[in-house]
Amino acid sequence: MTATDISHVIDQYHKAINAILGGDAKPFKLMYSHRDDVTLATPFGPALLGWKNVSDGIDYHVTRFKDGKQISTEMIARYESPELVTVLETEHSQVKVGGREQMSIIDLRVTTTFRLEGGEWKLVSRHADPINSFDPDGPIRGNK
Repeated sequence: MTATDISHVIDQYHKAINAILGGDAKPFKLMYSHRDDVTLATPFGPALLGWKNVSDGIDYHVTRFKDGKQISTEMIARYESPELVTVLETEHSQVKVGGREQMSIIDLRVTTTFRLEGGEWKLVSRHADPINSFDPDGPIRGNK
């Protein structure tokens, strides 16, 4: 594995997220492993385990989003081994959510894991939660 190999996969993943925000699940589902140990955890409900549940969850998400796109993504950290890669990112998107006609800004903190399966990198876990607030006077000041 080289950094270039996984960087290309991460770029594809970001494009697949854009497709989800626009209402197309296919690119995202093609990136996912279809094994029983895959997971998906999002702000829309409980964590899902297993390809069938994850696939159904992805289909549900697509019904919630319309006309969306990522505004930016910031990589915070990337951890690599020969068979697993995990990235921690923040995603900033705009999208129409839940049938609303106005655009919403969504800021997410996302941890994603990819696994090498049969010579191909597959998405095996995505955990996203909203960044709802930040206390500038708190003990955590971020990376600035």
